[in-house]
Amino acid sequence: MAPQDERYEDEKLRVGEALSMDWYDKVDGYDSQFLGEEYEIPHPGLSPELTQDVAPLHNGSIILDYTHFSIVMSRSRRLAIYTVVNIDGSQLQDAGRSDKWRYDSRMDEQYQSGNEIYRDNDLDRGHLVRRRDPIWGKDADRANVDTFHFTNCAPQHKDLNQDTWLGLEDYILEHARSNKRKATIFTGPVFRDNDIAYRGIQLPEEFWKVAAIVKDDGQLSVTAYLISQKGLLRTMQTEDELGPYKTYQVKVTHIEQLTGLEFRHLREHDAYPTEAVAESFTIESVQDIRV
Repeated sequence: MAPQDERYEDEKLRVGEALSMDWYDKVDGYDSQFLGEEYEIPHPGLSPELTQDVAPLHNGSIILDYTHFSIVMSRSRRLAIYTVVNIDGSQLQDAGRSDKWRYDSRMDEQYQSGNEIYRDNDLDRGHLVRRRDPIWGKDADRANVDTFHFTNCAPQHKDLNQDTWLGLEDYILEHARSNKRKATIFTGPVFRDNDIAYRGIQLPEEFWKVAAIVKDDGQLSVTAYLISQKGLLRTMQTEDELGPYKTYQVKVTHIEQLTGLEFRHLREHDAYPTEAVAESFTIESVQDIRV
């Protein structure tokens, strides 16, 4: 997520034209064997509650495939349950911003949250799959366009970590780039029944990220992170200063407990310090990140 990149004046909240079905026929989606056959990482399992809440595509499937990433949507929350992207650090490219967000015509618009959520307030259209992550290889331009689907954004307060969370995303991407390494990144919101209701949807108070890479010794390494915007969202309703947000490194099992997702064998490769007693620790800078 890169909240500081998603701030626009209302007159610039424009919607792009729907893409043709031919466009989607050419996308490859998330590759579960991207890190290597021996490191296969399937889509996460869904709890019974999430299984019933998945928003269907018109063709009856549940996974929206894009260029180098995929998304599963929530029917009730009109936001992604999770996203997952392949990053190839040896082929990363730069591309100009599209800035034209659009609905995905493969799914009813009633399951997607559009610009009505973001007008005249402090909410940004925050990328879940970060725009720069899938922009690699021969389909880099296509991937850039694909990241600007409403299915790939979530309401984030404009002040949601423009420092540590962004630094975390930069660290993961630059680590992949500088080491010419591949990475698989899952990202999504935490849904709670008591999330603030706003303009027809509930605003997630927390977002999470699970990153997997293969280290030089050939071992799979998995790290998980959590950020809260609870205090920031409440400032939209009050004049109180509720304190800063924080980013945490947490156990993979903690993300599973919060989300109802099951990451299967990834928890066995969790880089969270085994000697740590607490279930999380605060990341004040990239130097605090354990991989």
